[in-house]
Amino acid sequence: MTGTEIQISLDRSDPEGEIAKAARRNSNWGRWGEDDVRGTMNYLTDDKRAAAGSLIRRGVSFSLSQSFDMDGPQKGWRRRTNPVHTMLDTGTDAAAGLQGFPHGIGGADDVVSMPLQCSTQWDGLGHIFDHGVAWNGRPAGEVVTSSGDGVTGIETVANGIAGRGVLVDVGAVFGEAGELPDGFAITTDHLARTIREQGPSAEIARGDLVLVRTGQLSRARRLGWGDYAGGPAPGLSFTTADWLHDSEIAAIATDTWGFEVRPNEFDVAFQPLHQVAIPNIGLFLGEMWDLDELAADCAADGVYEFFLTAAPIPVTGAVGAPVNPIAVK
Repeated sequence: MTGTEIQISLDRSDPEGEIAKAARRNSNWGRWGEDDVRGTMNYLTDDKRAAAGSLIRRGVSFSLSQSFDMDGPQKGWRRRTNPVHTMLDTGTDAAAGLQGFPHGIGGADDVVSMPLQCSTQWDGLGHIFDHGVAWNGRPAGEVVTSSGDGVTGIETVANGIAGRGVLVDVGAVFGEAGELPDGFAITTDHLARTIREQGPSAEIARGDLVLVRTGQLSRARRLGWGDYAGGPAPGLSFTTADWLHDSEIAAIATDTWGFEVRPNEFDVAFQPLHQVAIPNIGLFLGEMWDLDELAADCAADGVYEFFLTAAPIPVTGAVGAPVNPIAVK
C-alpha cells in the first residue's frame, strides 16, 4: 500500500488548530489497550519479523549510522553536543608498566559522554508531548520525571525493532543530483510517486520500518555541517500525518536532524508533525540515519526492501537512544 494520496490544505496562521485536527484524526490512543507502551511497534509482530528474514539473499550489509565522535554535527543547541571519547587506560600506559597488572598483561579502556540524541538515533514515545499529554493519553508529568521515562522508556522496544525495511529515496526521484533542497516539504504524493517509480519491492505494508532519504546528509558531507543540526532541511510535510497513521508502519527514519521539513509549514511553529506522530500516533521516529550507501545499492539492483535490525541502546528510562542500524540484503 502507498497510503492515501490526498492533498491537505493548511491554515499557516493556526498551527494549534491544525495540530488538534490532525491529532483527532490520527489518534491511536487505546488501540492496543490503556496500558500499552509500544505504540506502532505493535504492528511489527513475530510473524512479520520471521517473514523479513527471507529478504536476505546476497548477505551484503550496510551500517546506517553516522559516526559518534567530536566531528559530528552538533553545535550545542538545547545542550546537545557531540560525543566526547576519553581513554582511561592505553597501550602507552601498558608499555610503561603503569597499570599494575601481573605477568605482563595490559589493556585499554575508555568512556564516552554524549547526549543520547546527538547522532543516529530513535525518538522514543516519551520524547514529545501534546499539551502536557504523553503517548496513550497519559499525563506527561506522570510519565517522564527527573528519574527518566518510567513508563515508555526506550528499553521497552529494545528487543523488537527488527523486520522489513523499505527505502523511499525521494531525493533520487525529486532532487537535483539526488538531493532535495532545504525547506522541501515531502508530501504524500511525493512518497507515493517515489514508491511507484522504485517498483514493487518498495510497496509499504503494515509493520514496515520505512527509511526516507532526502540527500541532505550527502550535501552536508560535501559542503560541511553548517546548520545540519537544527537548521533548514528537507523533510516530511505536516500533511503526511494521515499517511503515517493510515499506512500502519512501525517506524520511520530520515537522513535529517529533525525528520520533518524545516522551516516548518506554519508561520510560527516548532516540529508540529512530531507533536502528532509521537504522543498521538505512537510512532517511533529515527533521525540522522546514513542512507547513502544503501541507496546506491538499491538503485543498482532495483530492490528497495531488506532485513533491518535497529535496536536502540536500552538506557533505562531514556526518551531516545543511539542506534547502529544494519540493513541486510
